[in-house]
Amino acid sequence: MSPYLEAHDITKIYHQGSVSVTAVQSVSLRAEPDEIALITGPSGSGKTTLLSILGCILRPTSGEICVNGKPVSKLDESQLPSVRRSYFGFVFQAFNLFPFLTAVENVEVAMRLQGIPAGVRKAKALELLDRLGLAERTKFYPRDLSGGEKQRVAFARALAGDPLVVLADEPTANLDSATGDEVFGILRHFAKELHKIVVMVSHDPGARRFADKVYNLKDGRIQALS
Repeated sequence: MSPYLEAHDITKIYHQGSVSVTAVQSVSLRAEPDEIALITGPSGSGKTTLLSILGCILRPTSGEICVNGKPVSKLDESQLPSVRRSYFGFVFQAFNLFPFLTAVENVEVAMRLQGIPAGVRKAKALELLDRLGLAERTKFYPRDLSGGEKQRVAFARALAGDPLVVLADEPTANLDSATGDEVFGILRHFAKELHKIVVMVSHDPGARRFADKVYNLKDGRIQALS
């Protein structure tokens, strides 16, 4: 059986004093290598909460996340960092690059956490940046990069640990439409050529052209799968 990421009947409830807010309710989905799953919906529909649960950043109130058939969301808190390092690469809306590190050093960060030797880290980081068209920008700091270039550095960092799953939260929110299409194309390359599972959250209408599955979320529930 191919590796896969699966959410089964996920619910997330936040308690604020005597008030309970249900951010995600009874959501189930499945994603496999070579495909992009898009989670879309209006602001406040629970998209980012769901993505954080899929990546084991947040725990669901009920339900289960499985990677390769292994339940992971109820593991002890001390085990979750290892799960995230082993299975997931994250691409954040705000890039989350370290301003005092160069592009290549930002990519190396993910591998340093895995204990990969310095020489190997740098060689792989340079290879990834070259693949993403940034061979001439490896020594640049984030302040010297365009929005699209910073997002590509973030993608390289997400791939550096060779994760099974790439999770992208609004990856084109800070970009113009042309650069946004470039970013979606890179994500599609990840899925189709590198055989990754890609799950992205986006309200960008252009994202649908690049997705294999579209989950429409409203008020924390999946309304339709297209």
